Amino acid sequence: MNLSPLQKARYEYVPKLPAMLRHGITEIAVKEGSTTTSAADQEKIKELFPNTYGKPEVTFEKGQNTSAAKKQVVGVILSGGQAPGGHNVICGLYDALKATNKENVLIGFKGGPSGLIEDNYIVFEDAYIDQYRNTGGFDIIGSGRTKLETEEQFAIATEVCKKHDITAIVIIGGDDSNTNACVLAEYMAAHNTGIQVIGCPKTIDGDLKNEDIEISFGFDTATKTYSELIGNIERDCNSAKKYWHFIKVMGRSASHVALECALECQPNICLISEEVKEKKQSLSEIADYIADAVEKRAAKGFNFGVVVIPEGVVEFVPEFSALIREINELLAGSKADAFNALSSWSEKYAFIEKGLSKDAMEVFAILPQAIQQQLFLERDPHGNVQVSLIESEKLFAALVDDKLKARKAAGTYTGKYAVQTHFFGYEGRCAFPSNFDADYCYSLGYNAFMLIQYGYNGYLSKVSNLSKPAEEWVAGGMPITKMMNIERRHGEDKPVIKKALVELDGKPFKYFEAHRDEWAEETAYVFPGAIQYYGPAEVCDITTRTLALEKA
Repeated sequence: MNLSPLQKARYEYVPKLPAMLRHGITEIAVKEGSTTTSAADQEKIKELFPNTYGKPEVTFEKGQNTSAAKKQVVGVILSGGQAPGGHNVICGLYDALKATNKENVLIGFKGGPSGLIEDNYIVFEDAYIDQYRNTGGFDIIGSGRTKLETEEQFAIATEVCKKHDITAIVIIGGDDSNTNACVLAEYMAAHNTGIQVIGCPKTIDGDLKNEDIEISFGFDTATKTYSELIGNIERDCNSAKKYWHFIKVMGRSASHVALECALECQPNICLISEEVKEKKQSLSEIADYIADAVEKRAAKGFNFGVVVIPEGVVEFVPEFSALIREINELLAGSKADAFNALSSWSEKYAFIEKGLSKDAMEVFAILPQAIQQQLFLERDPHGNVQVSLIESEKLFAALVDDKLKARKAAGTYTGKYAVQTHFFGYEGRCAFPSNFDADYCYSLGYNAFMLIQYGYNGYLSKVSNLSKPAEEWVAGGMPITKMMNIERRHGEDKPVIKKALVELDGKPFKYFEAHRDEWAEETAYVFPGAIQYYGPAEVCDITTRTLALEKA
């Protein structure tokens, strides 16, 4: 394997653990708190999870280890999209497992949850694990998006676990993956398999968080990576002084990534999907809001700027989401075949015009043709528009252009407007984890094994007090059912972990709201630069602005 100097150096980095996990394994005791209830729909969740509901939260502290001594064979799965630090979760899990008993075994199932169903695995050993310490990506075993949610899958998973004498499964994933972990844990308990299931909170989107989970792993590294790129563009923008840059960043359901990048870089405009929905803003109103900033800056001689856009913002625009619903209905069933059989865009446009309501067609008509066509690209497995394929950065750039042309014709605008567009997504998912994520993820993995050793099932590995230095972090666990509620999914009531959206009354958004008018008009850019791994702690171990503001 060809190694870069940084990769070699990162292998040598020793992740920091919370103080209570730095003691020898024999000196880690568990303390149980009060019983828990679900986030909502308590009676229904209790009914669905009778064996794993209402369990206590736990914390680890210095004391006598009272867990039963036995050989542990643990399986681990990476599930869903990549997030920096996943390798360190596995490394922390492996190190705790081996520190407890050299005979313990860690099995990695390849390609995500499907690896468990297909019995596709690798048995980890020191030499293999050591190649992945403190590195980015999920390539240690790969990931996948197969959902573990059917009785048939659970039965197969149980047989695979019995074949390998597996005592516990650790699922590293986001809200959907940990929902599946919760359901699997309930199945294992109900069928007296003796197999525990533990989850770890992962997602760069930042929407797996609550009063207990302060931050999902990968968010810190991904937002620092995007912020470096946005800062570089801001510097170029302020140097060339001739472009408006429209930058889309990941965040399908929530705008945590966009907000964090705005707090880090202070761009001229940052859209927040949750605010768009709250204010019921139309595409035209959003375009006017951006155009106002362009006009004010042009009056000062600043014919340049930066606009940050969350990936899923168009879904939060009421008129646009209504349009998507009508398109989904328009192409339902055999009607999709009739549409796809049409050879020219003009024929397809006529088909669309005939099938949409007057209000929906008015929205559709103002969209640039490229965006119109993107709404009719390949559908998702449920036959719906894949909103993530819509180039919203180009959409808003074009809509603002139309607004400015109208203002110029009216004589109210005399500036220049040239555009560059960008989408930052994959660039941040597999970056070398920041020191924070390297430490946090290693702690989550180490902590996950302590939950296994003490016999917990259906728990999420939890490390909190994260705005403080690592030695002050608090390690423990919480029942996954505590985060559950009932939501309508595909026509059925389903138990799911509630997604955490940006809170418009929360401190991070309030800080942004208090400063954005100034940032819109002035050139107040901040240049975060690259992630730092070596140097002063206040530079290298700094957490996100979001977490700092929330815990201030």
